[in-house]
Amino acid sequence: DPQTIREAFGRAKPNSEYSRIYAAAVARRQADQIYNLSLTRTATVSLGKGAPGVIGIGRVKTPTLAIVCRRELEIRDFVPVAYFEIVAKATVAGGEFQMRHAPRERILQRAKARDVANAANGFEGPLAARVEEKRQKPPKLHDLPSLQKLCGSRFGWSAAKTLELAQELYDGQGKKIITYPRAEVRYLPESAIDDAAKIVAGLREGQTFRTIPMPEPLHIRKGAAGSFYDKGLEGASHHAVIPNVNTISALREVWPRLSLDEKKLFDVIARAYLAALMPDFRYRQTSVTLDVGGFAFRSAGRQPIEMGWRAAFPEWTPAEEKGDEAQLLPALRNGEPAKLSHSKIEAKETRPPPRYNEGGLIEAMQNAWRFVDDEALRERLKEAKGIGTPATRAEIIGGLKRQGFLTAQGKNIVPTEAGLSLFGVLKRADPDLVDPGVTARLEYLLDDVVLGKQEMIGAIDAVCDVAQRIIGKLTESSGGGPPLLGARGGSATRPPASTMKPYAGNRTRRKVGVSKSGRRSRKSLDLGAEDSLDTTADVAVALSAVPSEGVGSKLVAAGGRSGRKSKKAPAKRSRSATDNAAPSVAHAPPSGPRSATETPLRIPFGNKAIALDLGARYRTGGWYAPPGVDLAAFGERGWL
Repeated sequence: DPQTIREAFGRAKPNSEYSRIYAAAVARRQADQIYNLSLTRTATVSLGKGAPGVIGIGRVKTPTLAIVCRRELEIRDFVPVAYFEIVAKATVAGGEFQMRHAPRERILQRAKARDVANAANGFEGPLAARVEEKRQKPPKLHDLPSLQKLCGSRFGWSAAKTLELAQELYDGQGKKIITYPRAEVRYLPESAIDDAAKIVAGLREGQTFRTIPMPEPLHIRKGAAGSFYDKGLEGASHHAVIPNVNTISALREVWPRLSLDEKKLFDVIARAYLAALMPDFRYRQTSVTLDVGGFAFRSAGRQPIEMGWRAAFPEWTPAEEKGDEAQLLPALRNGEPAKLSHSKIEAKETRPPPRYNEGGLIEAMQNAWRFVDDEALRERLKEAKGIGTPATRAEIIGGLKRQGFLTAQGKNIVPTEAGLSLFGVLKRADPDLVDPGVTARLEYLLDDVVLGKQEMIGAIDAVCDVAQRIIGKLTESSGGGPPLLGARGGSATRPPASTMKPYAGNRTRRKVGVSKSGRRSRKSLDLGAEDSLDTTADVAVALSAVPSEGVGSKLVAAGGRSGRKSKKAPAKRSRSATDNAAPSVAHAPPSGPRSATETPLRIPFGNKAIALDLGARYRTGGWYAPPGVDLAAFGERGWL
């Protein structure tokens, strides 16, 4: 909106203050190209013999697939265990309530459960009661992942749909009623406290939010446990998603123009904001225990004292609390006698973990530290933002669906057999390929570039090291797999891509079938690769147009031949986004024929300029020293 634009220009800073953000973006782009393109080519050549398509590897995509596959295998391998709990009715002076014997070590034999039930029936003894007054703070404001999770479970929306609706509320014509939707934190800057009263007043102009009892003055919470926290925004580009202060006064006019789903999403965002400015929810927590001959029967419940922020969610009732806390207990005193009756055995069964919906999967991506076993590393990665970014996670999931590796099953998302097969092959080849923790550590390094704790070059080199090590393991792995390993639809049966047809047509205009057959187009392009792509720089330029998601026909056509010649070397790009010269790559010795007077070289990443100054040259297949070049300098550096 115009006001926001004016304020942004008023807060303009020297571009140098944003250099770290730029450096992080460059590092992320380079990391994706180095990792995704190199490992896709290596995996396709090393593992996909006989497969009809490309085995696409993505720094974020592959571990995302792994998260879903692991959960599916846990569910399939899960063996339920039957166990028993005993419930009984407790009678006291003030009324009746239910008590339960559910020990941590579950009762697995019905005979033992029957003994406990018999002992409880008619038992009378003193209650050990504990009553406490407690407070509960409101939930944090929403970022994009929390919105996607909530809307996925409540409305059954895909992550992409939630983002699409949020984007429309943000910049749709005649709307613009929320802040930037791709938020990655759940805090607001402390300067936004001044906007709170205006936003609340604007929301309460409408009928929907008018009945929510807002306090006077508003309840402002600062710091990590609150909503306004400057330190919590360090390294973040955008704050939590809230109603737009600059357009809130027009909400009454905008509201009729919103679709039903847009109204639902705005309602979620607005109520979270109002709740953040309301008092704590106060309640009385009661816990009681009755010792029945060594068997502990327990009960718990809570009674609201002051609804506080819960009043922003009128659909909430005590029955929505989990477990036995759902029941309302009568007034109880410590030591008060209670009598048990109507004891019965409840047969239960352990359950497998639930399948992910899209919102739950995005939360798992955001909290990738949960997949790390090392305790110290887990704690460190909690500070990171997981794998992927709020802006890319929904598209990554969508890409896996389009490739036929994931599919929707009701509200849930499950792997296809092709996805499970690919996961199994990659896990056997190198578990790091499908380990979300590995990607989370790399994301942590990339986040540190924004914070100034890590240099851009260091982050890129770290990705290079990981890619190089995995490439080594992949090339050691032996062969192939079933046809479903590759991307859906083999290259022999798929029609040629739109970018392939003009080029293949120009080269083989008189050849029959090239314009209609993907296989013949690829063959034509492959045969002409040496003529048209004379340098690795040309290959790199051609590959730069390939999306990091699902490298497909372009990779095979433009770079597949080169990739097959040099299995051990990542397809590394130059560090500058504008530098299209030959990339500095540690290549294996060229596999093609060489003159006896040419010497193959192994130039580490980032040393292109030095290598050229020393007389090295580069062409398809790798670096080499021409005849007559002094090799001593290369030997001193270990580049021979």
